Amino acid sequence: MSAAAAPEPENSASSPLPSSTAGPTPARPTAAPKSRQAYAEPEKFPIVMLGGSAGSMEAYEQFFRHLTPRSGMAFVVVTHLLPTQAEKLTPDVLQRFTPMPVHLAADGLKVRPNQVYVIPPDCYLSLMHGALFLLKPTLPPSRRMPIDFFLQTLARDARERAVCIIFSGLGSDGSVGLKLVMENFGMVMVQDPDTAAFDSMPRAALATEFVDFVLAPELMPAKLLEYVERPMLARLSRENPEESASKPAHALQKIFLLIRAQTGHDFSHYKRNTVFRRIERRMNSHQIAEFTHYVRYLQENPHEVEQLFKELLIGVTKFFRDQEAFENLQQHLRPLIADKPAHTTVRVWAPGCSTGEEAYSLAILLLEVIEEVAPDRHLKIQLFATDISAEGVDFARAGLYAENITADVSPERLQRFFVKTDGHYQICKEVRDVVVFALHNINKDAPFTKLDLLCCRNLLIYLNSDLQKSLLPIFHYALNPNGLLFLGPSENITGFQDLFQPLDLKWKISRRIETAASLPRLLNFSFSLARHIAVAPLSSPSMLPSISTRREGGPFASIVQRVLLHSFSPPAVVINAKGEILYVNGRTGKYLEPAPGLGNMNIFDMAREELSYEISGAVHRALQNRQEIKVENLRVKTDAGQQLLRLTVRYLEAPEALAGLLLVVFEDQPTPRRVRLAKDNSEGGLNRDDAVAALNKELQYTKHRLQTTIEEMESSLEELKSTNEELQSANEELQSTNEEAMTNKEEMQSLNEELMTLNMQYLAKTEELSQAANDMKNLLDATEIAIIFLDNDSLIKRFTPPVSRIVNLLPSDIGRPLAHFASNLRHERLAEDIQQVLDRLVSVEANIQTTSGDWYNMRILPYRTLDNYISGAVITFTEITELKNLEAQLQDNARFAASMQETVLEPVVALNASLQVHFSNGAFARMLGTTPAELAGQPLVALAAGGLNQPTLLDALQQLLSTSADTFNFGNLKLDLDLPDQGRCRVGLYGRRLLLLGAPTEYVLLGIEQVKPLA
Repeated sequence: MSAAAAPEPENSASSPLPSSTAGPTPARPTAAPKSRQAYAEPEKFPIVMLGGSAGSMEAYEQFFRHLTPRSGMAFVVVTHLLPTQAEKLTPDVLQRFTPMPVHLAADGLKVRPNQVYVIPPDCYLSLMHGALFLLKPTLPPSRRMPIDFFLQTLARDARERAVCIIFSGLGSDGSVGLKLVMENFGMVMVQDPDTAAFDSMPRAALATEFVDFVLAPELMPAKLLEYVERPMLARLSRENPEESASKPAHALQKIFLLIRAQTGHDFSHYKRNTVFRRIERRMNSHQIAEFTHYVRYLQENPHEVEQLFKELLIGVTKFFRDQEAFENLQQHLRPLIADKPAHTTVRVWAPGCSTGEEAYSLAILLLEVIEEVAPDRHLKIQLFATDISAEGVDFARAGLYAENITADVSPERLQRFFVKTDGHYQICKEVRDVVVFALHNINKDAPFTKLDLLCCRNLLIYLNSDLQKSLLPIFHYALNPNGLLFLGPSENITGFQDLFQPLDLKWKISRRIETAASLPRLLNFSFSLARHIAVAPLSSPSMLPSISTRREGGPFASIVQRVLLHSFSPPAVVINAKGEILYVNGRTGKYLEPAPGLGNMNIFDMAREELSYEISGAVHRALQNRQEIKVENLRVKTDAGQQLLRLTVRYLEAPEALAGLLLVVFEDQPTPRRVRLAKDNSEGGLNRDDAVAALNKELQYTKHRLQTTIEEMESSLEELKSTNEELQSANEELQSTNEEAMTNKEEMQSLNEELMTLNMQYLAKTEELSQAANDMKNLLDATEIAIIFLDNDSLIKRFTPPVSRIVNLLPSDIGRPLAHFASNLRHERLAEDIQQVLDRLVSVEANIQTTSGDWYNMRILPYRTLDNYISGAVITFTEITELKNLEAQLQDNARFAASMQETVLEPVVALNASLQVHFSNGAFARMLGTTPAELAGQPLVALAAGGLNQPTLLDALQQLLSTSADTFNFGNLKLDLDLPDQGRCRVGLYGRRLLLLGAPTEYVLLGIEQVKPLA
């Protein structure tokens, strides 16, 4: 099944407001029995999993303090903490928050209502048949997902009685397990991220969009009790939906219509019970009690239709789901791959791919099998992963998954097939390139064909039996001979053992059996690549003008009237070869009368009894001979007695509009009185001779008609036998041709579907490349860096506009050698540098000046593709003119400063904040008998043999450094020093704070005003 898209916590079912504001304002739900009554059986009570990690203790306290001790539910607390932290959550700690008994989980401990169970440290907790069991973790602590592990067992064991609550925590533990709870019709509740100390786990759960309620911990107990007191199983009876006052069966069809009108997808083939459950979940989140009210709500809120569509598409998937199943599939894939010829393609189809985990798992498995079985045959993989959810397909195509996949994917596979980026795992390019994701509706779109493997797991269980019976022959048709069908553990091929040979009964792996038995079943499935236009069957040449046109007035009536006026004026009808009356002229009631039953305008049915045989014979002869047939002296009974009649049937060949039709004319003939009165006289009693003569004449006429009929029947019988043989032969040929045509049609439809899928994939890739090209262009334009891309032959492939300031290139110069163009660079070795980079694969960097005086930093790097191939070189020119000018200016300033130092005659020294010598002039160094270089970095207190280490001087300097004002200074500070070459002297010192741009710096200037020797 498909996965839903990213959540919308605001104003959606995933974050419902209180009942007064969540959704419409329907009537309050009817009173339902309390939880103990709702689950009548003692063992059928709700089991609530409370999951959290960092910061969840406060949430547990708020939850249990607001929960009644007699709720009728059992509570299991599962934390995601390191072993060293697990002791912080003990039964004694939780016992302070609730009067319910709190137990430490143990093997075989039966779960009972109104009790709390806590997971022990460094353990996995599971549930089976209502009892808890402990398992030792096999993964390192950083990769453990105890909440997901427990939720998977809880969902399978408790099903609709399972409740999942995610509290504050780090990571994404629980986001996979809650999908299984949702899949089994349980309830999911998440702490409002704004109230969580750590919102990573709540937000990861919300990102799945499989969340019923988003609330603060103190509001959860009331919502939980309200939900449990009105369980879905107690709301409506599905066995007799028509008997419900709200008529859910009719409402369900209306819901299907609304979904199909907005999304284009028909859910009428899905299992009713599953659909009812999904709809009831949405109704429950909006506090709507009746199906009819929900239909009205859907009509008024198109957004809710979209949310219901996503709810019906709920899909639970993960990498290598049922690890043992994939291991067995790998065993059966080995011989299949081993038989594939070299340089061929392994084709796979995974319908209902959801968010792509299973499709990528198949791709990884196939890559491993090919590497193991046929590493040197260069086999390719083409895996079609399809779904009806556009958001699911987009998510799968990106191939970016949360860190919690480490619980399902081995470290070896993570290292080889995944790249970790920003706290997520990205499917590597090698795997993404073999998987094609596309929108596809398995219920109506043509299948992919010539497959080696078809993986359809946990999709058929949501479809009704009729659709399943239609899909399995499609799967058989889509697979190659000996191709594999991989179904879910709850699905089977019952009734189709003639199409598939079971290979693994537990994990539902089957092999296609070569048979033609699937073709008749295949014809019952309606594929729709586009809207089919019904084509009416071709009419025979004798029925070219339509009956409706012939019965109406207009040109046709005018033509018929002209022919009648040209030849006859008596009553007549125009018929086709089947006897259907197309036009009536005159009063024909004496000869024709309506046939009993439904309206029928056929002359053979409407002819009077005494005319039926004659009309039939005359029409038959006229069609055979294509000439005019006349029958004289026919007798018709009328109210005045018997009337003689001439019947004329004329085959029409002109005009063209009437060609192939017949004109039947009835002409009354003069009737002798004795004939007209024959009936009355016979009743009055004719003489014997006249009666016998009349009977003999009628007998001879009857014999003649009988003989004619027999001859015509024998002739017709021979013709029918011959025709039947020809028809049988033609039928066999047509049947064979039809089967071939149908097969070709399905193959063409399948190929067309593949082309459409590939086209969509290429369009998506083109959009991505276009967006990347736009981003790259804007990036290069924004940097204003001159760049030239070269191929391995130093031919220009691409360049940026700023290059024109260095080399005069035009767009038409692409494909020409760079050496053919003169540059403004004062660098003669450009070609040699490029070749050196291509040969040695090392970069070259240099600062180069142009003839106009500008400076550029030139770097030449190898051009590496995504596959780490060298495909040329890249030359970048970064302008550094201002940097060079600044460097020259600094050098001039440095030389000027050095000149200033030597020019000043007074001894001066600059000290930093630590009172160490930053620089000194020559006079100061000579006074101390040393050089400025030796003084640099020495502390002041060490100078002059420690003579400057005097508190008066040091205090003055520290005060000078500590004050923020630039006006403080000192002068004429007298100190006695022992100076080289001068002996004991008294010196006068002054100090100033050095400024930079008018602001005080961390440096002070100490100068010597005078030096007086002491006697």
